[in-house]
Amino acid sequence: MSAILLNGTEIRKEILAEIQQEVESIKAAHGVVPGLVTILVGSNAASLSYVSLKVKTAHSLGFKEIQDNQPDDISEAALLALLAKYQQDESIHGILVQLPLPSHINEKVVLNAIDPNKDVDGFHPVNVGRLVIGGTEAIFPPCTPAGIQEMIRRSGVETRGAEVVVVGRSNIVGKPIANMLLQKGPGANATVTVVHTATRDLAAHCQRADILIVAAGVPGLVKPEWIKPGACVIDVGVNRVGETVSPTTGRTVAILRGDVDFDEASKIAGFITPVPGGVGPMTIAMLMRNTLNSLKFKLGI
Repeated sequence: MSAILLNGTEIRKEILAEIQQEVESIKAAHGVVPGLVTILVGSNAASLSYVSLKVKTAHSLGFKEIQDNQPDDISEAALLALLAKYQQDESIHGILVQLPLPSHINEKVVLNAIDPNKDVDGFHPVNVGRLVIGGTEAIFPPCTPAGIQEMIRRSGVETRGAEVVVVGRSNIVGKPIANMLLQKGPGANATVTVVHTATRDLAAHCQRADILIVAAGVPGLVKPEWIKPGACVIDVGVNRVGETVSPTTGRTVAILRGDVDFDEASKIAGFITPVPGGVGPMTIAMLMRNTLNSLKFKLGI
């Protein structure tokens, strides 16, 4: 068996095209476009790169996008005041504070200060509660879990009644995707088990999964023999395991590995995501969709 590759880059293109078309329709009908502000504190190289991609994507879709860069030494009070300014701005529908923040700023305080109706990352406790309730209450699902669900749905993998095993219990991926897949509705209605570092016989749980979602952050954790033949395997892990020189650019680049042994697993699974190029490209697409949904929520459409 050779698994069907779930190419996040290609699926992302489809989603962004759909978003762009909807943005144009809303602009024509209502004279407004989604507004997103991304706040970056400091000059972390990885954060700079990630934020730049968010800005580029937003502009390509016709969004209003504000990139607000702040120095490392901004006070927590000043950052909260900045948030308050954007909360009151009617043209801004999504507010994103890029993490991590400097150690003198309490991330929890900052994230909880964002208006839940502009919290397009989906991390505010109100939006966590909305997600658990499900249905129309779940306005802003966290972006990576939303991307996972979208990949599964668009692949044609049946989730209704499926045995789903989620490896990892983080607030960013494991817990939310488990909640999303057990809800009633399309791309859900699954029976979900969450396993973690204290789970007995991890392999046995994985072996019965029709859909196996691995977000443990441990390279090569899931062995080929843990995978049910024909299963859909979603590997969220992006682990840096070394460096190499790119033959095309001559630059030193990171060697990335997932939480699953891709080469061997792809011989057993029915569907599988690569690392990189699988779940990763989906996250920003879901951020854009959340921002669009924030505008639609405001307009009542």
